[in-house]
Amino acid sequence: MVGGGQLARMTQPAAVALGVRLKVLAAAPDESAAQVVNDPVIGDEKALADLRAFAAGCDVLTFDHEQVPPAWLKALEADGVLVRPGSAALLHAQDKGVMRSRLTALGVPCPRWAIVASPAEVAPFAASAGGDVVLKTTRGGYDGKGVWLVTPSTPAEIVEEPFRAGVPVLAEERVDFARELSAVVARSPHGQAVAYPVVESVQRDGICVEVVAPAPGLSPSLAVEAQRLALTVASALDVVGVLAVELFETTDGRLLVNELAMRPHNSGHWTIDGAVTSQFENHLRAVLDLPLGSPAARAPYTVMVNLLGGDLPEVYSTYRHIMARDPELKVHWYGKGVRPGRKVGHVTAYGAGLESLRERAWHAADYIRGIIDE
Repeated sequence: MVGGGQLARMTQPAAVALGVRLKVLAAAPDESAAQVVNDPVIGDEKALADLRAFAAGCDVLTFDHEQVPPAWLKALEADGVLVRPGSAALLHAQDKGVMRSRLTALGVPCPRWAIVASPAEVAPFAASAGGDVVLKTTRGGYDGKGVWLVTPSTPAEIVEEPFRAGVPVLAEERVDFARELSAVVARSPHGQAVAYPVVESVQRDGICVEVVAPAPGLSPSLAVEAQRLALTVASALDVVGVLAVELFETTDGRLLVNELAMRPHNSGHWTIDGAVTSQFENHLRAVLDLPLGSPAARAPYTVMVNLLGGDLPEVYSTYRHIMARDPELKVHWYGKGVRPGRKVGHVTAYGAGLESLRERAWHAADYIRGIIDE
């Protein structure tokens, strides 16, 4: 697995259970996954020589992020390395312009969009798209980075910011949505695929803070439509592994595709405790072409709340309280240094009463952050 972040870290227990030796290419020995995987390889995922040396000892190469240069992925494939998902598929998660073009060609519902070459092209697109638009750098953005909301009153210097990154800029209509959803699927090389329950994802400042599985109040027909969209995209793009399709549920009851991720995804972390087979295990099963596991939920609802770094210098001292208060709560820690706004872990609660689950999960998260003290 290229990348030593928390996704690789959470893949390790699944690898141990499957009897698979997971190797990790990490940027530093103290990275999240490097702390728990034996003999991590320290290197630069943007250096072809490091990638080649790492891949030489692997049966299959997969990823915990999409930051490997596409040209290097093609070079590895030309070397005979088994890359899953392949470079042709992964490009759609690396380049938002490529993604929008292909999804539109497939007839997948998307927001109105255009590639804009300069700030001068933003206003005409905005006029055609209803006024407010969202500008995104086509490469490199995540967790709200590389995204700008532009309204008719936005200062010119703000409109110019996305164009300074030196990559094409995607302009999209500002969608009037009721909430954000995520449909996570896994697909193997021979085409077997499974779909997890569609979840509701709550964002603040571009960062996911809460996931509820299944999405409360989602009609069965819309849930099936979201799963069908994700499975269609996975098949059409020949995705191998986990695919997360982030969606807008519009105020008039439609689904629009927002983003794609071809790896285990934050909206699927609930599956560790709340599903028969976690997204991490199914990602490994898929890239190794093993039969996929059941994605069924273990309980009527599962609530996952991300733990974001707050003002506390460390969080371990809070464990005693939250564990004693709620023995059924599951806590996952990423081994990362604490700083405000950084994802450092998550908590999960599952059962029958949604509001109670939410209260329990948020109490733990707020206590760890120091927002509450009892």
